[in-house]
Amino acid sequence: MATKPGERKLQILQVLAEMLQDPKGERITTAALAAKLDVSEAALYRHFASKAQMFEGLIEFIESSLFGLINKITAEEPDGLKQAHAILSMLLGFAEKNPGMTRVLIGDALVNEDERLQARMNQLYDRIEAALRQALRFGVTQKEIAADVDVTAHANVLMSFVTGRWHQFAKSGFRRAPMEGWALQWRVFSA
Repeated sequence: MATKPGERKLQILQVLAEMLQDPKGERITTAALAAKLDVSEAALYRHFASKAQMFEGLIEFIESSLFGLINKITAEEPDGLKQAHAILSMLLGFAEKNPGMTRVLIGDALVNEDERLQARMNQLYDRIEAALRQALRFGVTQKEIAADVDVTAHANVLMSFVTGRWHQFAKSGFRRAPMEGWALQWRVFSA
């Protein structure tokens, strides 16, 4: 039994993330979540006001993880093209290590939930794409990327690639790994 403040809340989020790893991708109900935790639904609502708040907790974890790593990459890697590569590798690797979170990333787990959750995921995508644009701009100023490259379009293609790989991973029942073939694919993008 959880005793420290916040421990039960974290346990609820961990079990929710585990349940999202089910390859069948069925909708998670609070009743199923409560049963998995061996608590009542009322016990869940002592920690979260709604199911949407539970998903917000997962989104907060995703945001802090991804942007913590993006900030580390951009702080430690001065080379713009290498920054872009590292960001993309991290995004693909994060999904591979966190299949349940991948269903949140692609919005699959948010279907029929509060629309503000999907809006928040869309903002996350925009922020990631902005980080890719910035890395590509560094690449242009460092003359690693041709000056006539449209970094906005290129960043959008890269983000579309990542979201496509996330979708393939989730829709394959987590069998088609996002990192599969990544080294060869990066050569296409960096050419």
